[in-house]
Amino acid sequence: MARKTVQLVVAAISVVVAGEGTARRWDDVNLHPQHLPFFFNSNPTLADECHQDPNCPYKVHLRRGVCWGYETNCTSDQAYSYPSCPGDSRGWVQTKEEQIRTFYEQGDFGYVQQHRQELRMYCHPEQKGDSSLECSDHLRFCRGRNLFLDLRRLPQRRDPVHYSIDVLQPGEIGGHCRLDREKLQKQCDMISALQSWGPELRNFARLEEKIIRRSPHCDVWVDKPAYIMKLDATVNMYHHFCDFFNLYASQHVNNTDEWAFSTDNQILVWQTIPHYSNFAPAFDAFTKNPVWNLSRVSGKRVCFREVVFPLLPRMIFGLFYNTPLIWGCESSGLFHAFSGHLLHRLGVPQRTTGDGRVHITLLSRATKHRRILNQDQLISALQKDKTYVVQKAEYTHQQDLRLQFAQDQWTDVFVAMHGAGLTHLLFLPDWAVVFELYNCGDPNCYNDLARLRGIKYITWEDKYKLTPEDEGHHPDLGAHEKFTNYYFDEGEFTRLVGEAAKHVRSHHAWQNLQSTSDTTHKHTEL
Repeated sequence: MARKTVQLVVAAISVVVAGEGTARRWDDVNLHPQHLPFFFNSNPTLADECHQDPNCPYKVHLRRGVCWGYETNCTSDQAYSYPSCPGDSRGWVQTKEEQIRTFYEQGDFGYVQQHRQELRMYCHPEQKGDSSLECSDHLRFCRGRNLFLDLRRLPQRRDPVHYSIDVLQPGEIGGHCRLDREKLQKQCDMISALQSWGPELRNFARLEEKIIRRSPHCDVWVDKPAYIMKLDATVNMYHHFCDFFNLYASQHVNNTDEWAFSTDNQILVWQTIPHYSNFAPAFDAFTKNPVWNLSRVSGKRVCFREVVFPLLPRMIFGLFYNTPLIWGCESSGLFHAFSGHLLHRLGVPQRTTGDGRVHITLLSRATKHRRILNQDQLISALQKDKTYVVQKAEYTHQQDLRLQFAQDQWTDVFVAMHGAGLTHLLFLPDWAVVFELYNCGDPNCYNDLARLRGIKYITWEDKYKLTPEDEGHHPDLGAHEKFTNYYFDEGEFTRLVGEAAKHVRSHHAWQNLQSTSDTTHKHTEL
């Protein structure tokens, strides 16, 4: 992918997200330095203020002539990224131009552009202070102003709210605006917990009174911009980071002013069970405030000045999960930006030095299935090559997520069995290789994710050089490749790692890193 190179100023950056009437503080901005020119270009009012303010430290990022890719009149030479499609589309399309365009619309900022173009108003404001509701097709993304939720029945509910589609009844969500009920109901065609906001918004009603801070309809008034999230499996890194990725993509869909990437917001998780997850620190990339769930506001009528219903993790033809990705293409700018954004917001330093050696991290599984039975033998074989630095990582639910991401940044080749831990590939350096040691009969999941992230993917090639412990025992389906453990041929393993290392050494970004060699950098086993 050809990505725009812009002059970077390594400084703390931020988007002003103060409440109404609060003075803007430039030092509150907190965006990745590479993203600042794109942010200011898409927010010209803020850019003008920065230009006129002698105290604004971001003037070098103004008027750079770049854009994310979804803005009106954004040309391909200005855009954050341009997809690479070196391979054949396998009959998906007829021309290379169609292939590039298809990938851009499926998995890059073109996906954001599509949702922005689909936005339609379903409840129209007619006077100042009225409510509003606008959504993309099938109610996959929505946003509104001055809306209310009536959760007074929630304390009497017997079952916890989790993947539930029956939380609201007619009239328990709405606002004071001209409702086009028929058009809204036609969009309620994907009634499933994590596919759309149809289960909730089919109950939308017009109120006679305006929704304002002192409205009788409001027991709780949320003045900060709010996001209501429906989460996938929070114990699984792959599925939970689908939540975070879609929240980031939704911020781009909602990017209409300088508050789009603010952390001074309120996230409300659409469930009553507590959110316990090793991956919870990822929320720090999106909000500086405590995350609520429905138990926090149960029994109350909650009103929102501004609220976003973001893209969901299991949408039909969604992105990250359930993505129909055209063959032959790679390197999504949207995924690249997500990776940098999350690392920056979490304070994880991206690697800026090298030591001339290829750093290999092997992820060790402590699960019942898909363990590497001769793991120590394979690690010892790699350690014989003194041009490698080999680490065994044991990422447990007790280990700090930031430390895991820091190790990712010092990984050139990431080796792991098929499983959610391979989601770490999203946070590897651009020159890295992910080696899915064995895909266990699921060849596309992490291959596609690596293509979207723009890093090289390899997997085991010769099934005669691996030995399963047994046939595998799925609790319902019987013999299954994912439900056993494996021995791997040492020679074939070291050969494939050697191919990965060769790719790393040939990458210009890794080569540039060696000019700032740090021979004193040490790692401890994770």
